[in-house]
Amino acid sequence: MSKRKQVEVPKEKIEAQEEFIERIHRMNEDEFNKTGKKKSWLCHTIGCQMNEHDSEMLISMLEAMGYSQGISEEQADIVIYNTCAVRENAELKVYGNLGHLKNIKKRNPDMKIIVCGCMMQQPHVVEEIKTKYSHVDLIFGTHNLYKFPELLSETFSGDSMLVDVWDVDGEVVEGLKSNRKFSVKAFVNIMYGCNNFCTYCIVPYTRGRERSRHYNDIINEIKELVASGVKEVTLLGQNVNSYGKTLDEDDRIDFATLLRKVNEIDGLERIRFMTSHPKDISDEVIYAIRDCEKVCEFLHLPFQSGSTSLLKKMNRHYSKEDYLKIIEKAKKEVPDMAFSTDIMIGFPGETESDVDDTIDIVEAVRYDSAFTFIYSKRRGTPAATMENQIPEDVKHQRFDRVLEAVNRISGEMNAKYMGEIVEVLVEGASKKVSDIYSGKTRQNKTVNFSGGDESMIGKLVNVRITDPKSFSLNGELVEVLR
Repeated sequence: MSKRKQVEVPKEKIEAQEEFIERIHRMNEDEFNKTGKKKSWLCHTIGCQMNEHDSEMLISMLEAMGYSQGISEEQADIVIYNTCAVRENAELKVYGNLGHLKNIKKRNPDMKIIVCGCMMQQPHVVEEIKTKYSHVDLIFGTHNLYKFPELLSETFSGDSMLVDVWDVDGEVVEGLKSNRKFSVKAFVNIMYGCNNFCTYCIVPYTRGRERSRHYNDIINEIKELVASGVKEVTLLGQNVNSYGKTLDEDDRIDFATLLRKVNEIDGLERIRFMTSHPKDISDEVIYAIRDCEKVCEFLHLPFQSGSTSLLKKMNRHYSKEDYLKIIEKAKKEVPDMAFSTDIMIGFPGETESDVDDTIDIVEAVRYDSAFTFIYSKRRGTPAATMENQIPEDVKHQRFDRVLEAVNRISGEMNAKYMGEIVEVLVEGASKKVSDIYSGKTRQNKTVNFSGGDESMIGKLVNVRITDPKSFSLNGELVEVLR
């Protein structure tokens, strides 16, 4: 574990950004008074829940500056791409979209194109954008998001691309507001970065080393969210089970203790968390899920591969048998626990026997859902230079084998809900079907149900399942709980 001292951004640095926010707000207000047209933004988020939460903070800043959400790139005044570096397809998508914006920028030279996030922490990516996409106005990374108002302000006084990417682990930033995507649930970062260095993963290089937030700051943020109407929080970290390790010894608590403290917050209905690393999850975390009535019976526990030999090459620090023992313990302590996972297909050196081991775990655990993806090389990671890279056609054949098992079992797990009454936190109305509302069960199942109305958004209701689908459940309202 890193012994470097954890640093928090001084409050005055955060407050200084308010001056830039106010300056841009006045500029936009003057423009509106002259033209009657309000400035607009579009923010495209690629990647994990961490990226989604970062975008929520960026959008909050934009709204405070007087921008409103736009409809299209052709009409927007600011277009942001908050990027992910985990998979090659995500990077290619960003490059393709930046190319598309070139002609739009020619027609609207005042438009600001901004690229931020994990991709920008890779020097070769920044050079690629500087060389091929000179119409981009601003590039920044994952560690200095709080400086966005200042950086945006600088772009108004210069014609050249502004690049501000920090190659350090970043400081812990407190006090940034978020424009939440949902009114009834919210993401809450409990830590940043990762110390695991899985051989396929770029995250430690783009998000930096682990830094945990002080538990008092986490508790206070959740209390404020609850006061604003939030009923459910998801605690976020690249590896939540190592929470607290970078805090000073006098202030240190572990993740299980944090769950118990959050469970005590009045008015909060549900607690979720992700992601858990199998090598660090403790019995105490499982006991906390069992004991805390607000912690949902849902565990996302990536196993990546069922092959112990591949897991060693991945630097995952557990075996197939270790993983299955964790699942056995969780099922014993929390019998109604639902599980999801991440599965990687096509890691260098993978054999058909290794894929069989992966399917063995899928069959043994019986996941309610799984994120199944094909390995892609990430420049700068050890796996990118390993021998025995798997041909693309073989990867896809193996991927289809695993996906068939995952989807079949997911459908079988959902079929068991036929006729059952489940508790649902109502998130909103269906965008596709009128008079249908949707939400999630404690086991993270998506439920669409009839008999609801707008007044139920944010409430807990009981729904009888009448039509279980492969990836969701349909039902009818039974009663409103609270």
